[in-house]
Amino acid sequence: MSSDPPPEAAGAAAPRASFMVRVVWVLWIVGYLIGTSTHVAELVAGGAQTYAGFPMGLRVFWMSLTVLDPLIVVLLLFRHRAGIILGVAVILIDIAVNWTVYATIGGNPLFGVINQTLFAILIVTTAHLLWRWFTASARGGRAPAAARR
Repeated sequence: MSSDPPPEAAGAAAPRASFMVRVVWVLWIVGYLIGTSTHVAELVAGGAQTYAGFPMGLRVFWMSLTVLDPLIVVLLLFRHRAGIILGVAVILIDIAVNWTVYATIGGNPLFGVINQTLFAILIVTTAHLLWRWFTASARGGRAPAAARR
């Protein structure tokens, strides 16, 4: 027995599901734009001395986010699955780094690492929805039923 809803129910649910996937897509984009603006603002305010109190590896990583976050946004806007992969990798590495810094060195506000962690939960739990939607878009068809729910 199929777990798909009857055709008439699927037709009614499809617009709602499509809307929800688009909301997730927008949340990803907005989240990475916030990251971009945060790192750009820090670089503008601090110049070459941004993150000066931290080890060089951390400084390089955080500065690289000024390029990686907008790259993720562009890939997502064009519905490239590489944006999903890069987005998941960047946020997971970022929260691992930031929680480690928070716990060992200090200097990261708890509010920031908690917000990033909540964003990471959104990213990890919705990546499969965007993957299916992007795959369907690349094929010129509709998303599979699981992505429409």
